[in-house]
Amino acid sequence: MKFGPAPIHDCEGAILAHSQMIGGRRLAKGRPLTAADLDDARAEGVAELIVARLEAGDVREDEAAARLGTAIAGGGVAAQKPVHGRVNLVAVTDGLVRVDAAAVDALNAVDESLTLGVLPPLARVVAGDIVATIKIIPYAVPGRALEAALATAPTIAVPPFRAAEVALIQTRLPGQPDKLFVKTERVTRDRIVALGGRLSVSVQCAHDQAALADRLRTLERVAMILVAGASATADRRDVVPAAVEAAGGRIERLGMPVDPGNLLCLGFLGAVPVLGLPGCARSPKRNGVDLVIERWLAGIAVDSAAIARLGVGGVLAEVERPEPRAARPAAAGVVGALLMAAGRSSRMGGANKLLADLGGRPVVAHAMGAIEAAGLPAIVVTGNMAAEVAAAIGDRAQVVEAPDFAEGVSRSLRAGIAAVPAGWRAAIVCLGDMPHVPPAVLTGLAAAAREPQNIVVPTWQGKRGNPVLWPRAHFARLAALDGDVGGKALLAEFAEHVIEIEVETDAILADIDTPDALAAARQRQGY
Repeated sequence: MKFGPAPIHDCEGAILAHSQMIGGRRLAKGRPLTAADLDDARAEGVAELIVARLEAGDVREDEAAARLGTAIAGGGVAAQKPVHGRVNLVAVTDGLVRVDAAAVDALNAVDESLTLGVLPPLARVVAGDIVATIKIIPYAVPGRALEAALATAPTIAVPPFRAAEVALIQTRLPGQPDKLFVKTERVTRDRIVALGGRLSVSVQCAHDQAALADRLRTLERVAMILVAGASATADRRDVVPAAVEAAGGRIERLGMPVDPGNLLCLGFLGAVPVLGLPGCARSPKRNGVDLVIERWLAGIAVDSAAIARLGVGGVLAEVERPEPRAARPAAAGVVGALLMAAGRSSRMGGANKLLADLGGRPVVAHAMGAIEAAGLPAIVVTGNMAAEVAAAIGDRAQVVEAPDFAEGVSRSLRAGIAAVPAGWRAAIVCLGDMPHVPPAVLTGLAAAAREPQNIVVPTWQGKRGNPVLWPRAHFARLAALDGDVGGKALLAEFAEHVIEIEVETDAILADIDTPDALAAARQRQGY
């Protein structure tokens, strides 16, 4: 192909290299020039144009792209029509991209004029997703280059996920709330259904080797078994792997080089895979469990060697993760308190609940008093009636205002997180409308946070309450929340890092949201 400036009289039939306004019309690049186009150009005094002209054996860009697209599109993939030398290959089914990366490299090495970009091997796609793009760089390519590319062209396919029956077993320890198991079932069902499968069995049993082994023996006609243990699996002799072996199965691998998802356990009962799920599987966010389940349901066998090869790409970039365990000693740094006092009190009938009198002091002053008695530094986040709430706190704590508090709890939490000093290793998020929480609860939470990623939640008779200790490792995720939600929305996501401590008071469940609740609080304290 010849390319460059040419006199007007020599441009008819040539390809216009760059878009240009001529005769009040925009002539698009790639346009074969007509006699009328050139007459308009002469009328405007244009003496030459930059054009491309084909030589013998050249193949125009669209034809070359179309031929490559036809050669490369395999099962589950369709090549779209060429436009300006580009052909997109799209998935026509949900599945995983199957492609030989070395073959893609070989095609791209044939000639710089021919390019193929493709998603990583085994990337998950849904019908309609672009899985690859062919782009011809010049307006035409030598026929010999195209033939060489066709000879090395890889096949890109997206075989569909198999419809499969999947079983879920959840093991349980005393005191664990029902809602944890309900959510885990819902998240797991959604995960399987999205892959074309069906969660046909969902059962629970005690977190005990014998009980779990008995459950495993009862399962029939399922393609995969998922076990969500009540606690993380730490050893091949732990409850989940030991139960698989007791049921007549074997353990293929414990642990995987994917974060989040390190604590996955892979075993087999006969030919049926059994996955001991890490805590992150209780979250809908993508994690290492997805990588394994997707492969199985796409017909790709997974064994210990396959899991070992997941390390490259095993840090899932879209997920916030804790700091390394060895980053600093567990006890280093200060535990402080974030007192959330920005709410609108929308259920109080116009009054600000935080300023309501409770035994001669505002409600929020009681919450602040517990923090002081526990010896914790504090940051108070204000919003609604900020000046009045700050006056109720006085000079006992740093006060920051969340100007966008009306947009939801997440905005107030974000303002508090932003104000936390660098020396704090964790923050106990306290609620200003919970005046009865005793100092001992706060000190107990601080003492229980032994490692940098521990989230500590108080419970009373198995029910989770507030306040909650959040380590710095999760501050970024807390600050990224949006809408009228607080940290509670993240507990399932970080389930493997949650520590529960039983406390001796139901004050962790008692907040003041309504006039009736305020009356009950006054009665509780004898006011």
